[in-house]
Amino acid sequence: MTDYERKKIEMELKSFTSRNFERPSACRNLEQIRFYVRELCMKIDELEEQFNYVPQCAYALLAQYNAQQNAIIELDFRNTYSA
Repeated sequence: MTDYERKKIEMELKSFTSRNFERPSACRNLEQIRFYVRELCMKIDELEEQFNYVPQCAYALLAQYNAQQNAIIELDFRNTYSA
């Protein structure tokens, strides 16, 4: 795979996520985050199957969603079990 092809895949992925995904920091509930994580994982699998290449930005975005999910879970836990 050439650098041009990699850049094209990266640009298409960024365009796809900016059109269809909300920023991780803007997500306010677990269902929303889980939806985006599931969709992003499907996109990663699709890219891996089709091109045998997944841009690093996809994994970085997935990590951001996971971090936001963990923050919401921690907040819910503290709110539930604080006296």
